Amino acid sequence: MRLTRTRLCSLLVALYCLFSIYAAYHVFFGRRRRATAASSRGSRKAAVQAKERRGRGRAEAGWAAGLRLALRLALGSLGPLDQSALESEEWNPWEGDEKSEQQHRIKTSLQMLTKSTREKTERSIQIWGKAAIGLYLWEHIFEGTLDPTDVTAQWREGQSIVGRTHYSFITGPAVLPGYFSIDVDNVVLVLNGREKAKIVHATQWLLYTQNLIQTQKLQHLAVVLLGNEHCDNDWIMKFLKRNRGFVDLLFITYDSPWINGADVLQWPLGVATYRKFPVVEATWSMLHDERPYICNFLGTVYENSSRQALMNILKQNGSEKLCWVSAREQWQPQETNESLRNYQDALLQSDLTLCPVGVNTECYRIYEASSFGSVPVVEDVMTAGHCGNTSSHHSTPLQLLKAMGAPFIFIKDWKELPAILEKEKTIILQEKVQRRKMLLQWYQHFKTELKRKFTNTLESSFFMNNKG
Repeated sequence: MRLTRTRLCSLLVALYCLFSIYAAYHVFFGRRRRATAASSRGSRKAAVQAKERRGRGRAEAGWAAGLRLALRLALGSLGPLDQSALESEEWNPWEGDEKSEQQHRIKTSLQMLTKSTREKTERSIQIWGKAAIGLYLWEHIFEGTLDPTDVTAQWREGQSIVGRTHYSFITGPAVLPGYFSIDVDNVVLVLNGREKAKIVHATQWLLYTQNLIQTQKLQHLAVVLLGNEHCDNDWIMKFLKRNRGFVDLLFITYDSPWINGADVLQWPLGVATYRKFPVVEATWSMLHDERPYICNFLGTVYENSSRQALMNILKQNGSEKLCWVSAREQWQPQETNESLRNYQDALLQSDLTLCPVGVNTECYRIYEASSFGSVPVVEDVMTAGHCGNTSSHHSTPLQLLKAMGAPFIFIKDWKELPAILEKEKTIILQEKVQRRKMLLQWYQHFKTELKRKFTNTLESSFFMNNKG
């Protein structure tokens, strides 16, 4: 009996050794051949073979476990407690590898998430909107939203991701120097510098941000400035870095002679957001419907101005009947709900919008007409003041719009208008529809391109210079 048991044990040990050699051969040599063969086939077939190999591997591991179990039973080294535990729990020989692989995947994912979050945090820019032109920047150029939607709210904010940079926007009466927390390193400050009272307020903000930079609470500052209509903006010059100040970039409205494409760039006037002019979404009827009026002009007529000359020409040629005209003698800073609705209806129901110069050639009406697909007829003359008095501008206004290929009708004198209106009568609806589409597409491209250039300029100045 003892001899029989000894022979059985010897047989089992021999089988175990032979299987171990066989398993080792497959692990170290068979896998290499299979990997070489699999690389020459398609990825799907390789996946199937890998699955089959895993099944064979598990089967082989199961046989090995069975041999070890039989050996322990034959030698009498497996007790009752071990046997019950083995019967109640299925052993997985790949469990260690699978857990290790899973932990590696989790660790890699966490590292990628941490890196992504860190990059986004490092590339953050906040816009402080302290002038109505900031709403044009955020809602029209960035196409961002604000919470709450109530325009009278004390505090409004929005978020937007552009590429790898996180942009945030805050505005409202509650946004005051020293009365809100600052958790960013880079800021764009939107200011109004059109008149003396606004300049005083803007200067206070600049002095506040200067202190933040000096105490290292901010690293970089750019300013978007609603400039003076005569381009008298000397008050801000001392704050620019080029003059030992702290403002990295200045985006300024109108054709300022300072514009150089480097640290001073032109910014559009945009629509009159302070009068609650909305973001306009194009509709089928806006594009395709016949419009009852050839042109429109709703605005203030100043004495001895080109606007007065325009009104006289419309009356002389009987064009008042063809155009929606509503003139007033005194400028009104705010619109009533009725006047805003009438103005938008005039834009929507007219093929052309007449844009005479005011204090400056550039006016809100140009952008508002473009929003409704009504072609601006722009008086292309330079107004009094210091705008455009450089060799690069050649005393020609609206450089930003012209550089972007604005599909407007430019005239030098309103005496040209009657011929334009006569030609308009001969244009069929299909041609007008195509013109509207072209104008709306251009305006959308204008805003998209402006956003791209704005964000690229900010990121190049704020982030690229830090790498040195």
